[in-house]
Amino acid sequence: MAQIESLVRTMFEQGFLFAFLGLGVLITFRFFRFPDLTAEGSYPLGGAVAAKLIVSGWDPFSATLAATLAGSAAGIVTALVHTKLKINNIIAGIIVMTALYTVNLRVMGVANMPLLDTPSIFGEVVAAVNRLGFTMHENAITTIPTAFALLVVAGVALVWFFRTDLGLAVRATGQNEAMILSLGVDIDKTKIVGLALSNGFIAFSGALVAQNHGFADIGMGIGILVAGAAAVLIGETIFGDRTVGWWVFAAIIGMMIYQFLAAAALRVGLTANDLKLVTAVLLLSALAIPRVRVKILR
Repeated sequence: MAQIESLVRTMFEQGFLFAFLGLGVLITFRFFRFPDLTAEGSYPLGGAVAAKLIVSGWDPFSATLAATLAGSAAGIVTALVHTKLKINNIIAGIIVMTALYTVNLRVMGVANMPLLDTPSIFGEVVAAVNRLGFTMHENAITTIPTAFALLVVAGVALVWFFRTDLGLAVRATGQNEAMILSLGVDIDKTKIVGLALSNGFIAFSGALVAQNHGFADIGMGIGILVAGAAAVLIGETIFGDRTVGWWVFAAIIGMMIYQFLAAAALRVGLTANDLKLVTAVLLLSALAIPRVRVKILR
C-alpha cells in the first residue's frame, strides 16, 4: 500500500511539473508540425537561469520568469535560423541545441548547481499559507497543489491563445503552410511565435523541476524531447484527436501516466540508466498501438 501511495504521489508531483514540458512539445510536435530539437537545450537553460538567479539573490518568481523568457529567446533563435537563413528545421534545432550546451555551462559556471537551502516557488507558497495562520511544510504533498494551480493557468492560457487570430494562424501554418501563405499571413512571424511559446513552456518546466529537485544540471535535458513526445502520444492514444482543449488535457494526462510508469519501473528493480530504454519502449508502444488497433478493427 505504501508503495502504491508513493507511486501515485510521484505521478501527480512529477507529472504536473513535467506537464509544462509536454505542453511545449505539443505545440511544436502536433499543433505546429515542427520537429524542434531546441527543447533539449531550452529545458536545462530554464533550470540553469533559474538556479543561477536564485543563488544570486533573486526571488524565485522573478528567476522563473527570467528562465521562461530565456527559453522563449532560444526558440526565437531557432525560428530565425530556420526562416531567415533557410536552414532545415531539424538542423536549425540541432544548431541551437548544441550552442545552448555551452550557454548553459556559462550561465551556471559549473556542471551542477545545487539549490539546497535556497528559496523556491514552492517554499514561497508554503510560507504565504503559513502567514495566513495555517501550518504547512514544503514537501511533495504541498508541491502538488502549487504545480497544479500553475498548470491550470498555463493550460487555460494556451487554449485561449490558440483561439485567437494569431493562435489560429500559428496552427494553420503547421497544418498547411502553403495555404496560409497564400492568404497573406507572415509565416515567418507565426513560426517565431510558435517556437517562442513552445520553448518558453519547456524552460518553465526546467526551472520548476530544478527548484523541486534541488539542483540544476548540464545534462538534465538529455532525452527530454523523447519524454515529452511520449507523453503527447500516450495522451493521444488514450483520448484521441479532438479540440485544442482536449489536446492540452491529453498531454497533461499523458505526462502523468509516463511519470507513473517511469516510477514503477524504478520500483521493480530497474535503474535510472534503464529509463531511456523504458521511454523508448513507451514511445514505440504509443506509436504502434493506434496502427495495430486499426488493423484489428478491419
